Amino acid sequence: MGGPTANLARKASRPLPLGSAPSAGVPKSRLQPVEPEVLSANCKGQPIVLRRNSLVPPRMHWKGCIFRQCSSQLLEQFTDWQCCMAERLKEKILDQEKMVDVVAGPDAYRDLPRLLAVAETGQQAANVLLSLDETYADVLPVQTSTSSTSAFVSIMRGCDNMCSYCIVPFTRGRERSRPIASILQEVQLLSDQGVKEVTLLGQNVNSYRDTSEVQFLSGAPAPMSRSFSAVYKPKAGGLRFAALLDRVSLVDPEMRIRFTSPHPKDFPDEVFQLLQERPNLCKQIHLPAQSGSTRVLEAMRRGYTREAYLELVHHVRASLPGVSLSSDFIAGFCGETEADHQQTVSLLRQVRYNGAFIFAYSMRQKTRAFHRLQDNVPTEVKLQRLKELMAVFREEAAAANAAAVGRAQVVLVEGPSRRSPLDLCGRNDGNIKVIFPDMEMEDGSGLGSTAKAKSGDYVLVEISSGNSQTLRGVPLRRTTLRESAAFR
Repeated sequence: MGGPTANLARKASRPLPLGSAPSAGVPKSRLQPVEPEVLSANCKGQPIVLRRNSLVPPRMHWKGCIFRQCSSQLLEQFTDWQCCMAERLKEKILDQEKMVDVVAGPDAYRDLPRLLAVAETGQQAANVLLSLDETYADVLPVQTSTSSTSAFVSIMRGCDNMCSYCIVPFTRGRERSRPIASILQEVQLLSDQGVKEVTLLGQNVNSYRDTSEVQFLSGAPAPMSRSFSAVYKPKAGGLRFAALLDRVSLVDPEMRIRFTSPHPKDFPDEVFQLLQERPNLCKQIHLPAQSGSTRVLEAMRRGYTREAYLELVHHVRASLPGVSLSSDFIAGFCGETEADHQQTVSLLRQVRYNGAFIFAYSMRQKTRAFHRLQDNVPTEVKLQRLKELMAVFREEAAAANAAAVGRAQVVLVEGPSRRSPLDLCGRNDGNIKVIFPDMEMEDGSGLGSTAKAKSGDYVLVEISSGNSQTLRGVPLRRTTLRESAAFR
């Protein structure tokens, strides 16, 4: 590919110089080679494009997703936009706003050479088609930071759940799972590079279903959580999420494995059994509730009631004593009454989550809610309910974390604390931040020698205090996952 020609429209934005480092929001482990001159990366799940060494990451607002592609001379440039909102906003940004030369959807990265060639002739180019089989399986990450302790591995794309508020099925397409062989290859590569924690990613990660090999095609549909339902017909065959977890956990017993974001309906007992048996499978589960009101859950098309969700919570805690739970909540969904809101408040208190992502409802075009429901909760009411939910969550999370005081926990050291160079920061098995002094401790050899912990070490820490988001403690010694399995 040559550089863009001079007759391309110039846009008023300063390009990032070649060789500039990615912004802090871009996980360095997600850099992915696509073409000799083009790299693809993910920023919080949003695909972005790098050409040569230039990079301008997208911001949350769609206009901020527009960025420059620079030629080697840094003189000629054109604008290229690639993210999951491209499919929905193609006409607006090409025809009405006239802000870009190239628009590429999340599944169009293989078509970038052709799109860029069209743009070089002075024409606008677009490809926002969603694929039924694109999984990025043959695009392996390039680890750009040797000091990174964690990485993310995408295992599936899309979603079939069709929740009424969610735009994902329309911007990411139908569910398709990446072949297990390519996932294991990537995890092994990360292990060889010294990564100590991998998070398996997917819009509905625990509905993973690999049908890439003939031997995977037999078998009955996977069982759903009790009293849960789906809008689609049961899918027979395929290698399922529990089998993937089993295989991934064996790649490196000293590498932690997490996963997000799951749907509560797709949790067979085999997953809980594995989490209990394998020291490197973190006992942390994200259970997105979205609401504590059965009436609102029905409007959201979540496929469960409040009672079914609570039954699942009890089952998880019985299967995994000490498990860390987190969740998602939406404040002010269509038709939500004060009584509905208070049921969500009571669910937060009853479950006492360790983590939560809470947002005020914002309607999206193309969703079922956009076509069938009314966004009739006033903004000020949404914000007030959001504020109350966050306050209740913090109160309950602080109480949950206080229960850890006096216990020893295994912490994966990430590096120095941002607030004090005298402290180290890391995360425990439940993905809660733990801060402790950077001091000499037993090195774990059993010979009585001491050493300071470094990034990537596992350290046994006795918790001394905590609040809603952070624990503090005193380091006891360096350890391993196998040695410290009893402290999970």
